[in-house]
Amino acid sequence: MIPAAVVLAGSRGGTDPVASHAGVSDKALIELAGTTMLARVLRALDEAGIVNVAVAANAPGVIAEAEQHGANRLPAAAGPSASTAEALATLGAPLLVTTGDHALLQPKWIRQFLADVPREADVAVLLARREAVEQAAPGSRRTYLRFADGDWSGCNLFLLATPKAEAAVRLWQAVERDRKRPWRIVGRLGPGLLLRYLMGRLSLSEAIAALGRRAGITAAVVECRDGLAAVDVDKPSDLDFVRAYLAGQPTAA
Repeated sequence: MIPAAVVLAGSRGGTDPVASHAGVSDKALIELAGTTMLARVLRALDEAGIVNVAVAANAPGVIAEAEQHGANRLPAAAGPSASTAEALATLGAPLLVTTGDHALLQPKWIRQFLADVPREADVAVLLARREAVEQAAPGSRRTYLRFADGDWSGCNLFLLATPKAEAAVRLWQAVERDRKRPWRIVGRLGPGLLLRYLMGRLSLSEAIAALGRRAGITAAVVECRDGLAAVDVDKPSDLDFVRAYLAGQPTAA
């Protein structure tokens, strides 16, 4: 079954440093090789065969850009998890979730991700190993999760495969609320798994599966073959990297 998709492109309020760096009102409207970041994401989804696409946005310029490229509009909620909850309630499952700053998103990543999601999964997340990211995107500084089976970076692609994935979104909302209290986030693993993590004996897939069980769902990690998928535009240096990459210039630091 071909999923619907939501592109998270809401504003968090205040001045976005990346938009300011690029001299535009909203990050999703930054032009790269003559095309806005949002339009690049929408084109990748279209070429991957995703036909029912909505953009969660609240800025007039972003809404106009989404509608110009044939996407539906959903009002952006207070944060990414709340916007995803609204999208799941509106569009239903299966629902593919990505972001408006996934500037290098490629159709093949989307197709491969959907093909690799285990059939029994209620929710799945795409991640790439550090080695793959550093090979594909030398000089790009990413955030990594350290586990027994390596260091991993998120690829801004999630699949809410069944209606039960609503529980995962609720967990995400709780994590967002606790983002300034990291001990609460880590504590959700439970003392046994937390001890294994601190000892360097917990794999990423084990951690994700355990969090899923606590939410009453089956959660899975899908490994991305192309480390470039981990590159999004969270800070001005990311934008500089993406521009250099698209221009075919050396990107190594």
